[in-house]
Amino acid sequence: MTTPAHTARAEAGDERSALVGSNRMELLLFQAGGGGEVYGINVFKVREVCEYRPVTAMPNSAPGMEGILSLRGSIVPVINLAASLGLPASGPGGKLIVTEFTSGTQAFHVDAVDRIVRVAWDAVRAPRGVMASASNASLVTAITRLEDDTLVSILDVEQIVAGVLGEDEAPELAALDPGRALPVFFADDSPLARKRIAQVLDQLGLPHQHAANGLEAWQRLDALAGQSDGSLDSPLHTRLGLVLVDAEMPEMDGYVLTRKIKGDRRFDRVPVLMHSSLSSIANRKLGQQVGVDAYVAKFHFEELANAITTMLEHRKEAA
Repeated sequence: MTTPAHTARAEAGDERSALVGSNRMELLLFQAGGGGEVYGINVFKVREVCEYRPVTAMPNSAPGMEGILSLRGSIVPVINLAASLGLPASGPGGKLIVTEFTSGTQAFHVDAVDRIVRVAWDAVRAPRGVMASASNASLVTAITRLEDDTLVSILDVEQIVAGVLGEDEAPELAALDPGRALPVFFADDSPLARKRIAQVLDQLGLPHQHAANGLEAWQRLDALAGQSDGSLDSPLHTRLGLVLVDAEMPEMDGYVLTRKIKGDRRFDRVPVLMHSSLSSIANRKLGQQVGVDAYVAKFHFEELANAITTMLEHRKEAA
């Protein structure tokens, strides 16, 4: 039976899906740390918001790890967001933002949740020293200013989770045959993600270049494509193995970047692999809509290596 609540959620999902390729996103705004600073998280990562409830503390846990909570039949780790940012920890009360990304579920304990706003990615910028607090500047992946002049800090929640819950060890990978070792270009705004992607590519023996946001990536890729004179002996696909893109990036998101690549004949036969923490089936389908050739959840390094290897093998066979 379809209830009004189900219908409302479906309509909201359809509306948010329409944002893909439009270079816009929706942010859930919230506060943590008691300083009045406003933070934001992509609504696509949020499963629900609920009132704070007591959690079971975990002994010898990392700073920021508040404990665990039984929620709808699942055990969910609860991260005190303020503590993980080096700010005064949120006490009892406030809200829990339950999130799903990178194939995991976790809850963030925050002071208060404000509202959802829609912003354009081209109005989102890298921090570039705007953050005054040196203790958490590295955990802010981007900033944007709303029409009411509110400054919103967009957090690198993947890095926060990795810092609190720990990172998976990168697997030992064998280098590819030199005949398949075409260069890879990747774009990601997270310093942690760029570091780990580079480790995977280095182990595979693949030369690589990168960009820290979608606009920078497109400018560099456009310049790279422009180095070819269009003759048969120098097409771009002979100099570039694949492009690896994140979905969420300041100034231009990965969906728009993919659409631009796929709409440009100079990039014919250059596959695009989306590597994103937005790993739900819905987000995978959204990637397919703009032409992504494959989709891998972030920080699943063996899957990433396998996807890259498979793509390059197919390219070699098709040559």
